[in-house]
Amino acid sequence: MIKRKKKLVTAESCTGGNIAAKLTKISGASEYFQGGIVCYSNNFKENLLSVAPKTLEVQGAVSRETVIEMAKGALQYADYSIAVSGIAGPLGGTKEKPVGTVWAAMGEKNGRVLSGLIPMGHKKTRKAIIEKTSCFMIGAFFIYLTRGEDVLSN
Repeated sequence: MIKRKKKLVTAESCTGGNIAAKLTKISGASEYFQGGIVCYSNNFKENLLSVAPKTLEVQGAVSRETVIEMAKGALQYADYSIAVSGIAGPLGGTKEKPVGTVWAAMGEKNGRVLSGLIPMGHKKTRKAIIEKTSCFMIGAFFIYLTRGEDVLSN
């Protein structure tokens, strides 16, 4: 990112800023990391990231469509974006969207957006979901940047 003179922003719901926290633990992150938006509420998703109210109403905050719009909206602040929205639990899960359902997207100024469900496996505690989501997305972003591979879309 530094060599390419590119900037990154995060738009985080279920991780509560954990991705941004991990990125800023590394010295020199200010060279490429613009910041993070913790957007727990639909109001923040709409007003800070331009997520359409209709998307939230029809698809819900935890959906592929919402994270795609979050990732696109975050691109007003940087060249690349990472967006996540999910149900970290222990409350909030439903039959259709159980605890551990996490949608994620990565956006790029050129218009490309990758999105998918993050595989949680059997460990579905709140702490594990937040940690797995954060590490998965940082890894997926790194692989995309260095190898051009999409490990997120499914």
